[in-house]
Amino acid sequence: MNNIQVNFSIKDLENLTGIKAHTIRIWEKRYNLLRPNRSDTNIRSYSLTSLQKLLNISFLNNNGYKISKIAELSEDEIPIKVREIASRAKVEDHAINAFMLSMLNFDQVLFYNTYKNLIENKSFNDIFYDIFLPLLNEIGLLWQTDTITPAHERFLTSHIKQKILLNIERLQILEPKPVSKTFILFLPDNEVHDIGLLFINYQLRSKGYHTIFLGESVPMSNLVSVLEFFDEITFISYFTVYPELIEIPKYIEQFDDLLLNNEKTDLLLLGPKLIGLDENVQLPERVKKYDSIENLVKDL
Repeated sequence: MNNIQVNFSIKDLENLTGIKAHTIRIWEKRYNLLRPNRSDTNIRSYSLTSLQKLLNISFLNNNGYKISKIAELSEDEIPIKVREIASRAKVEDHAINAFMLSMLNFDQVLFYNTYKNLIENKSFNDIFYDIFLPLLNEIGLLWQTDTITPAHERFLTSHIKQKILLNIERLQILEPKPVSKTFILFLPDNEVHDIGLLFINYQLRSKGYHTIFLGESVPMSNLVSVLEFFDEITFISYFTVYPELIEIPKYIEQFDDLLLNNEKTDLLLLGPKLIGLDENVQLPERVKKYDSIENLVKDL
C-alpha cells in the first residue's frame, strides 16, 4: 500500500462518515461493530478497514437496516449486502462513499469503477449535480478540518476534472450555433479552482454555444484583447477563494469600467466567495451573480 493515512481518530470518523462520535462509541460497546486500537494513554485510533466498514454500516443503516441486524452480519457479509442494496436502491450515498474511499486510498481503480457503474445508468449531468457537487462540498469541509490533506483533495479533483474534460472533448467537433454571442470563461488572479467553470463550459458546449475557456488566474487586463475579436461577449467567472470578499466590489467596479463598455457585453459571476457579499452592494447593470451553477445554466 502507498504511504497514505491508515489511522484515524474518532473525530476523523465523525467528519468522514457524518456519524456522531457518541453514536460510534455506542455501536462499539453495545454491538462490537468496531475494534479500535488504543494507545498507552488509552486514546482510540481506527484503521482504514474500520473506516470502510463504518461507511458501509452507515449506508445500510440509511437504507432501513437496524444496527442490531447489521451487527449480526459477518465482516464479509456487510459489503455484499451493501452491493446488493446499491444495485437496486438509490446509489448516490454509496457512490459518494466509494469516491471518498478512493480518495483516502489514492485508489484510481476504485474511482473509475465507481464512475463506470454510475455512467451506465445516469447521465453525466446527473452524476455531476447529484454526486460530484455534494462530494466536493464534503471534501472542502474535510480539508478545512484537517481530516484530509491537500494531496487527497488534488487527487479527487484531478480525476473529476478529467471526466469533465473528456465530455467537453466529445463536443468540440460540433459546430457552435450560428449566433454572434461568445462566452468567455476565466478565473481571476490567483484563483485556481476551475472545476465549476469547466462544468459550465461543458454545459454551454452541450447547448451548442460558442465558448472560449481561458482557465485559471487570468489578469483582468488580459481580457481586453478579446473585445477586438467578438461583437457580443458574455464573460463568466467563478470565485472560490479569490478575490477576497472585501475586494470583490472593487474588482467588479474595475471590470465594469474596463470591459463592459457596451450593451453587448455582460459579466456573470458565481462561487462560494459571493455568498458573503453584502446584499446592499449595488451591482453594475451588466453584471449578474448566481447562487448555483444550475441556476446560471437555466438562465442561458
